[in-house]
Amino acid sequence: MSERPSPFVLTPDAWATFLASLYERDDRLDVRQPGETYAPDEAVDAWALSAHAEALRSAEVDGDLWGTLDDIEETAATEDEAWSTITAFYLARGCVLVEVQGLDEPEDWIFSEGLARRLGLGGL
Repeated sequence: MSERPSPFVLTPDAWATFLASLYERDDRLDVRQPGETYAPDEAVDAWALSAHAEALRSAEVDGDLWGTLDDIEETAATEDEAWSTITAFYLARGCVLVEVQGLDEPEDWIFSEGLARRLGLGGL
């Protein structure tokens, strides 16, 4: 059995900085570049990010944990077990887990490898 990749861990301040560093234009999410101008409607918050990454455990975005579990044809008895199963499924397929630690509620996101690399997550 292969070892599960470590999550990319952010503090709440680092998470806010990460979101502020992004922009969305024409359904593409990317990192803002110094000296470039971005329209206010290109700002990215958790809702905008959720169109590009899975936010199955988030205080700001209601993820469909049980629907996702059904989609991958798995079952679980608890939310924690469901999250563990879903995370293992996606990590085995090269995805990256981002955990924001230090909040009252879990803030965990799953990014595809390509998106994580483009956004500078996980040292990819």
